[in-house]
Amino acid sequence: MKRPRPFEDRVVVITGGSAGVGRAAALAFARQGARVALLARGKIGLEAAREELSLRGTRAIAIEVDVADEAVVELAAERIEEELGPIDVWVNNAMAAVFAPFLEIDPTEFRRVTEVCYLGTVHGTLAALKRMKPRGRGVIVQVGSALAYRSIPLQSAYCGAKHAVRGFTDSLRSELLREGSGVKLTMVQLPAINTPQFDWGANRTDRRPRPVPPIFQPEVAARAILWAARHPRRELIVGGSSLLAITAQKFLPGVLDVYLARRGYDAQLTDEPEGPRASNLFRPVEGDRGSHGRFDRQARAHSFQLWINTFRLPAAAGLAGLILLALFLKKI
Repeated sequence: MKRPRPFEDRVVVITGGSAGVGRAAALAFARQGARVALLARGKIGLEAAREELSLRGTRAIAIEVDVADEAVVELAAERIEEELGPIDVWVNNAMAAVFAPFLEIDPTEFRRVTEVCYLGTVHGTLAALKRMKPRGRGVIVQVGSALAYRSIPLQSAYCGAKHAVRGFTDSLRSELLREGSGVKLTMVQLPAINTPQFDWGANRTDRRPRPVPPIFQPEVAARAILWAARHPRRELIVGGSSLLAITAQKFLPGVLDVYLARRGYDAQLTDEPEGPRASNLFRPVEGDRGSHGRFDRQARAHSFQLWINTFRLPAAAGLAGLILLALFLKKI
């Protein structure tokens, strides 16, 4: 008898599902049997993502949505439940960014990043909770970042929004616990990921931006999101670099301030001069960008830290076994 896949016939919603981490996560859920709803701007990318899932035999729908608009997100949730069924997992992943010193960011741009990254998460969470809470079940995954703990220069709008998402999520989690709700809320804190964002985010510098090394492939993030949806731990930190940044921020925030003042700019910029570019900040950049950015040669396909983090008991048992073996061999 064929063993059922973990998300067989479950309905999963992914915002920002047409490219990058969202696209990779959609494929990961599809492989595990989910029915997938993709929410994003940009008709061509959305349709390409839906077609990619359909070719794998996945039942999927694609809906053009600007997550900054709460009413549109609510309408999308209604349509998803009508066409696919009750929503089991909602992944808030949509993002926007501006690479620039704070004083060079227009207030409308700062507001736009906040509306997409922070309020978009609030809107998605609201739409999911309105449906999950009466049923007493469901999982909401907030896709966060190490930058939700440790901000860096040139990304004040994005870092501020990710900090806000973490604060909002912690507050809501306490409310759900008080009510004894069966809805689970988890946040996945990602490291630098090789996505198209670095080619279509707004850029006010004179050089092309890049993720801060070490860089990981979107599939690493997708595996983490999938695991968090199945095992909704309070928080899942991905990558040794994320763990290091979060830990250092707790104990040495002033040291990090100085370090990033000296190194934080160059770490985010390549030596390539920036030319004219289309930005997806206010309107989508049409075309199918897929999951990966232009840093495949530098990006890692696996995270040992993530493996240890998600397999704590086997890892601990294995370590204990090695210690006992070493002690035994030492005696003979």
